[in-house]
Amino acid sequence: MSERLRQSDSEAPAPSIPLRRNRRFQILWIGAASANLGLETVEVAYPLLIMSLTGSPALAGLFGFAQIGTALLVGLPAGAVVDRWDRRRILLISEAVRALTLAFIVVGLTTGHANYGLLIVAAVVLGAGTAFGAPARMLLVRAVVPDHQLTAALSQDEARSGAAALAGPPLGGWLYLLSRTFPFVAATAGFVISFLCALAVKVPKTAPAAEPAGGERKSALGPLTDVFSGLVELLGDRLLRSALLLISVFYFSVTAAILMVMVTLQDRHHSPGTIGLALSGTAVGMLAGSALVPRLNRLLSPGALLLAASTLTTVAVALLALPFGPVWVFALLTLAALGLPALKILVDIMIFRQTPDHRRGRAIAATITLIGAGSPLGSLAGGLALEFLGVTGALVLIAGVQALITAAGLANRHVRSARWPA
Repeated sequence: MSERLRQSDSEAPAPSIPLRRNRRFQILWIGAASANLGLETVEVAYPLLIMSLTGSPALAGLFGFAQIGTALLVGLPAGAVVDRWDRRRILLISEAVRALTLAFIVVGLTTGHANYGLLIVAAVVLGAGTAFGAPARMLLVRAVVPDHQLTAALSQDEARSGAAALAGPPLGGWLYLLSRTFPFVAATAGFVISFLCALAVKVPKTAPAAEPAGGERKSALGPLTDVFSGLVELLGDRLLRSALLLISVFYFSVTAAILMVMVTLQDRHHSPGTIGLALSGTAVGMLAGSALVPRLNRLLSPGALLLAASTLTTVAVALLALPFGPVWVFALLTLAALGLPALKILVDIMIFRQTPDHRRGRAIAATITLIGAGSPLGSLAGGLALEFLGVTGALVLIAGVQALITAAGLANRHVRSARWPA
């Protein structure tokens, strides 16, 4: 990055109290956990509901594409907005809009007026809400956590994501069996709780963003340059660029591999419940990996952490080509995901410590956009590879891509010699 100043982060609370007693952080964490659990719960219900309404798997896939695509498309402009508006207010609006959107689906299902058009509109609104809400929440967390507790706070945040990914899908399936409305009620409740938690937390209001005097010149492209400035800043830093590439490739590889092992397990006539348990290894790995973050950050340099995590994923994806059944799949997906929380927290810490507050929203939004692109690309590449190479050949190909990225990182002296920012 062009600016390497570590910010004083005056928004962080001065008194040093244990993180578990930091009331503002814990309230924000409860709200985020509620919203995450609701999202994971309802993700199972969407394709089931769309299939029951339309009978079309393609339309079910289009829903997911619309939601993820909107989040990626809106992400960069949302980051610029988050840098200029009150972040708490943005989070409140985001959670309120998402809660109301899901409530409309509940009303539609209850009255018999739910249709595919309503669900597609909901997908777009929910995706946009994620684009605004995610960076706003991260910056609020930074505002209430002192610098020396940042790694622990981000680790707890990653544990929340892993726990929601583990508990949400089976909960969603069980609720859908009781009533197809119940998962949407649960997701609505999650966003209402998140809204109330954000409402209860008071943080110092940030002043409107202003570039430093004598700083960057205004570009002739105006707002367009402002929107892409976070992306340009991230890609201009060698270590962050490498870290984001590895994380994005992780999602690419694991998404493709999950599709492939699903086909394998189905061909071997394993039950849907068994397949679901096997695929939960990714969530278990993330949950376990989040507990390892503080120790890994003390023991390994950023470069060593990047290379170790990428190597672990390469080996795990390659070994998935061996047809040893659901337990084998579960174990390898757990292994593949172990290093991901540490990588994500590495990126977050570097952004918080190296990026001025008035540009952090754009940097975080660009990070989410770059990482988020890995999953849809992995799904597309996995499907095409299965079509032409079969399961074993496709897994070897994906492992080869991961190995090439790992080798490129190993050959990069800037990655190997990287140190944590002071």
